[in-house]
Amino acid sequence: MKIIPYGRQYTDSNDIRIVSKAIKEDLITTGRYVKKFENKISNFLKVKYVASCNSGTSALHLALMAIDLKKDDVIIMPAVNFIAVYNMARLMSAKIFLADVDPLTGQMTPKTLLKCIKNNKLKKIKVIVTMYLGGYPQNVIEFYNIKKKFNCFLIEDACHAFGAKYLFSKKFLFIGSCKHSDISTFSLHPVKTITSGEGGLVTTNNKVFYNKIVCLRSHGINKDKNYHWKYNLNRIGFNYRLSDINCALGLGQLKKINKFLNYRKKIFKIYKAELKKNISAAIIPSYLINKPSFHLFLISINFKKIKSTKNKLLKFLRKNNIFCQYHYIPIYKFKLFNKKINLKYYKGTEFYYKNTVSLPIFYNLNISLQKKIIKRIKFFLNK
Repeated sequence: MKIIPYGRQYTDSNDIRIVSKAIKEDLITTGRYVKKFENKISNFLKVKYVASCNSGTSALHLALMAIDLKKDDVIIMPAVNFIAVYNMARLMSAKIFLADVDPLTGQMTPKTLLKCIKNNKLKKIKVIVTMYLGGYPQNVIEFYNIKKKFNCFLIEDACHAFGAKYLFSKKFLFIGSCKHSDISTFSLHPVKTITSGEGGLVTTNNKVFYNKIVCLRSHGINKDKNYHWKYNLNRIGFNYRLSDINCALGLGQLKKINKFLNYRKKIFKIYKAELKKNISAAIIPSYLINKPSFHLFLISINFKKIKSTKNKLLKFLRKNNIFCQYHYIPIYKFKLFNKKINLKYYKGTEFYYKNTVSLPIFYNLNISLQKKIIKRIKFFLNK
């Protein structure tokens, strides 16, 4: 059996065609495909401003710079998350506080966020960063209300959630519409819902933030509109631009977004139905009634009950060419983390870390391969 990764991209002849056209343009960076892609994303998400950039990490960095995160500013983020936002906040010398997560979804909740604020006696908060692990939007409105209560910024790390929607006033709104956040960020990495090869997006309805982001992604340079050779440097920026070639691929992928989402949903339903049968040691997290992107399929297994460990399952599956994942190692477990923490405040995080496995889910995972994955998992859990 060929190797089955936890995620991978899907491209077709239409993607190849549009990328080939972009390569033939006079400008293959800062050209018309960049603006076209940003406009299409803006129309799709129903958000005023979209800035493309070269990764989900640079999107987060641009978002933090847009709100002017400074040394010793307080930033709160979930303890379970990819390391990107932590790295950027450390780079900017902010004071980082980690909130515990729900033991099954792995997501920060309003309750764990408020506990983090209370336990650390935080009064002045600069920004809260939420993260929709696996692409399942949870507690969007509740987080927005906490943001208002503490008069701080709210950034959505929505790198898993492109195409996901949440319910508000009997209507479904796209994550990234920024109706209940200041800024949202997305990743366009190959394993995400759509890809541009490598890439990221920052969305906002705030014109001041948008103008800063566009400037910062191109070295902080402001060009004179009348004289192309004249420019000024108002702030320190970076080369975070996304090329027209990448944006062209993004355009091709965006046309297939509904097809991708529907197929991921189909995979999710098969896993859920099959793994619930005769496996009393397994729990599939239940989520609020929203419309996810199904970026990950997460399953919580009572390894104590079956007298085994997560690592043993992952090794067993790897021997069968099935590459599952952690998603994620808690941030406080890394050597880079330079702060003592009390594990009694992270019971949900510890449970999630010990018991949750991320199974393969992507557009070109055919049903026969998925059945083989299910069969091997059942064998391990029931042996």
